[in-house]
Amino acid sequence: MKVLLLENIHPVAVERLEAAGFEVELLTRSLSEDELLEQLPGVSMIGIRSNTHLTRKVLENAPDLMAVGCFCIGTNQVDLAAATERGIAVFNAPYSNTRSVVELVIGEIIALARRLPEKIERMHAGVWDKSAKGSHEVRGRTLGIVGYGNIGTQLSTVAEALGMGVVFYDTADRPAHGNARRMNSLDDLLAVADVVSLHIDGRPGNAGLFGAEQFARMKPRAFFINASRGMVVDDVALRDHLVSGHLAGAALDVFPVEPKAQGDSFESVLRGLDNVILTPHVGGSTQEAQEEIGRFVSGKLIAFIGEGSTGLSVNLPAVAPPPLTGGHRVGFLHRNVPGVLARLNDLLAEEGENVAGQTLSTHGELGYVVTDVNQAVSQVTLDRLRASPNCLWARAWS
Repeated sequence: MKVLLLENIHPVAVERLEAAGFEVELLTRSLSEDELLEQLPGVSMIGIRSNTHLTRKVLENAPDLMAVGCFCIGTNQVDLAAATERGIAVFNAPYSNTRSVVELVIGEIIALARRLPEKIERMHAGVWDKSAKGSHEVRGRTLGIVGYGNIGTQLSTVAEALGMGVVFYDTADRPAHGNARRMNSLDDLLAVADVVSLHIDGRPGNAGLFGAEQFARMKPRAFFINASRGMVVDDVALRDHLVSGHLAGAALDVFPVEPKAQGDSFESVLRGLDNVILTPHVGGSTQEAQEEIGRFVSGKLIAFIGEGSTGLSVNLPAVAPPPLTGGHRVGFLHRNVPGVLARLNDLLAEEGENVAGQTLSTHGELGYVVTDVNQAVSQVTLDRLRASPNCLWARAWS
């Protein structure tokens, strides 16, 4: 089977996939829709980061594609509905770069509070500006975290260790960590936070979430940080509030439009402001995080193709069967309607199979069952399963 890895994915992923017997092609850049349409026939698995977009058109013209590995946290660059309809498993790395993003945000909070971007620029220009004007400790300041998931909660803990007070807002009912306080609304958070840091996902409903109205509600001379998704922030409105002096500074690691490849030109209305930190989407780009992401996602792909495991898949029913150390296995992804499991077991019984173990999970309109049996499942039985009107795919392992 052929695997295509894009966007300079860590070599550990290549090593693990090749060791598992896959043919791996590694590219350092993302591919456009037209390039993907040309490249994907014959590819069983593709690994991407945030700049490659797997649209419905791409997925519908990838007849051999079985799995997608998002070597990052987000999966909004994949049309998950189209992938699910075709039974393509999608995996990501929801935890692997959490610490790296948190450390970047903490560094940016301190840098903004101490006016380091301006000080550094002046030093390089030969200007000795030894002044405490406008520089503050972060101890005693209030950090407002918008989005209290894996990254938001860890940021909360580290910020408290620095002596900051923490408030948070999330549409989901999430428990507070440490002394953090939940706010009833985003407006309530903006009214009290000295630093606002966004950590929300890229679902379509979050597009344009933070614009002129939200910036106007922030405290005068507060700081703004976005290390989540570029599409959630109106950068033009942010610039207006920075230039007017309402906000004291900002740090952004993500942007509505980002260059496709290393070295491409970067454009933003926020360029040239000495109280703004701009970084090229490197929140999770530490060697430690990228190695862990490469290890984690490649492991999920190998387990799916090699043993039928869909554990932590973002779109298929999650089934994590025991390792297939001996014997035989059949996996059956199907529409979640009554009678499908009974039909599967009837077919196996007709073949004389003895079921040693069976794991079933459903998710919305789909069901997935993994059955371990005492002898290899025949091609005839597989063909009969695949002929079922409710079948998305049926596969066997030995």
